[in-house]
Amino acid sequence: MPKMIKKSEIADYIGHVCEPTAWFEVKQEQVNEFAECTLDRQFIHIDPVAAAATPFGGTIAHGFLTLSMLSYFSESYNLLIEGIYMGVNKGFDKVRFVAPVRVGSKIRCHATVMDIAEKRPGQYDFKMEVTVEIEGGDKPALVAEWLSVQMAK
Repeated sequence: MPKMIKKSEIADYIGHVCEPTAWFEVKQEQVNEFAECTLDRQFIHIDPVAAAATPFGGTIAHGFLTLSMLSYFSESYNLLIEGIYMGVNKGFDKVRFVAPVRVGSKIRCHATVMDIAEKRPGQYDFKMEVTVEIEGGDKPALVAEWLSVQMAK
């Protein structure tokens, strides 16, 4: 659940570690739909029989599918500046795909506030360190530094 924060308390949230999100199961249907949307139909994503013969042992999610799940995950951990009327994704300073996400695996997100700065009156730039964990895995699926902006009255 997003947490509303007062403008006067922004400095208190630098370094804040958000609660991990709920686990989310990556299913073959989702991977297939992503393959169709992006036209990335590489067999390791959509052909379970052929993918079983690879070192992955089965189909894996696209790295960009895992990355795109950050929008979904952020709905549960996000911090919102009081008076927010719009939020915009600004991109990433860093993204690394560390370990593959096998279809059927569960993933969740961990997030830490690296910085919040008011760049213009009512415009707050956020920098979040995000990690997508794979249930039972010894390495994360990805680590990233995600940039966004919130406009608040």
